[in-house]
Order: sequence, then C-alpha cells, then structure tokens
Amino acid sequence: MAGLSDIEWTDATWNPVSGCRVLSAGCTNCYAMRMAARLQAMEHSSYKGTTRKSGNRHIWTGKTHLLEHTLDIPLTWKKPRLVFVNSMSDLFQDGVPFEYVELVWQIMEQAKLHTFQILTKQPERMAEFLRQRNKHALKNVWLGTSVEDERVVHRIAELKRCRAVVRFISFEPLIGPVGRVNLSNIDWAIVGGESGPNSRPLKIEWVDEIFDQSEKFGVHFFFKQWGGVNKKHTGRTFKGRTWDEMPSMYSHA
Repeated sequence: MAGLSDIEWTDATWNPVSGCRVLSAGCTNCYAMRMAARLQAMEHSSYKGTTRKSGNRHIWTGKTHLLEHTLDIPLTWKKPRLVFVNSMSDLFQDGVPFEYVELVWQIMEQAKLHTFQILTKQPERMAEFLRQRNKHALKNVWLGTSVEDERVVHRIAELKRCRAVVRFISFEPLIGPVGRVNLSNIDWAIVGGESGPNSRPLKIEWVDEIFDQSEKFGVHFFFKQWGGVNKKHTGRTFKGRTWDEMPSMYSHA
C-alpha cells in the first residue's frame, strides 16, 4: 500500500504500519477502515485481523502489523515526492513501539529527496517519542494532528510540543465546531467534510471560524472538500474559489 495518491494535499502514500483503532468521533466512518476490511476479505496478509464485523459495517480491532518489508520503499523513488505516511493507519497509536517508529524516522532521514507528512490522533505520543529521541527536527518531515471537533482541540497543544519544521492540523472530517482555536506556531490548516456512506454534514460556519483563525495567525489554508456521498458534486469551492495553500518550503505540483 504505497504509491501515487489522489489525496489533494499530497503526492504519494507510504504505509509501514497496517491496522488501527477507533479513538474518537472522527474515526466512525474512516475510509481506511472500510478499505482495510476489503483488503482483509481479499486475504491480503498485511491486513489480516485488522477489522471485524459490527452490525452492518466493519470496524478496527486494534490489531496492528509492523510492515518491515515496506520500510525501504521511499528510497526506491527517484523523483521528489510529498509523502503521506500511514494514510491507512496511525504511526503513533499505542500498538506501534517507539523502536519501530525510530526505524521509520531513519528511513525519512535517509530519503532527503522527499518530504514526509505524518498525521496522528495521538500527538502526545509523538511528543514523547521526540523527547526521548532528543535530536534535531528533520527538515523534510512535517508533523500534524487531526482535530474533528471541539472535543479534541487539546491535540493542538500537544502538537505544539513537537519539534518540527512544519506543524499542521487536519480539520477533517470536520464534524462539529472547533471554536476560536489558537493557531499560533501552526503552519498549515487542512479543512474538509466527511465523504462516503453515512457521511455527516459540514456547516459553513465551522469552516469560517477556522479560516478566520488561519488568517489571524498567518496559517496556510487548504480547503479539501465539502464532502457528502458524492464529494465531486459538492466540490471544493469556498468563498468563491479553491484554497490550495501550502507551506512555502514545498511547491505542490
């Protein structure tokens, strides 16, 4: 599960871990959970035991696989890429030991050609890993956290504890207001509605308050989608235009 991606804010994905767990409300309709269930049904060894049936859907079991055979994949890519790390999982979930995270970090340090984006719902573990590692921030690694509503805005403070050249927040899927969050020392905000089956609505006032805070603190603003069952129909226009801003150290093709 690595290669070019159709996610609007990255070029490629790299998944050195498979499996995850439901942590907060933003996980309910997770696309990765649905995809993992399909791969498990196809007897893909990397996803064995990662999901189970619950009612009329599949959910994460919490089982993880450390996919060591995938670690060297970024070193084989010859052209620079913006790489989303663990699009199908979370590198800093409890089931992934710091010893394995260190192996991932060493690959990113070697693969200076690429820029890596790490997104987690457990930024407190990311901060603890970096504290223990006690080394300088890698220039080609961006660190982010997911914030889906006001119940998890505490993750922003945890992210700010992490040494990074770029810190970013994915307000996706945005399923409720986040309030007037303090975006100081944050470089990039991604906002998007939930898509796919049973997707929850995205209200414009929720997007407005994040946009206003992004402007106040000089944060690059990226609006990914309104979402819904047919995300192509609802589009990605906000305030009459598309918003594809990214940190200036990387020019997205």
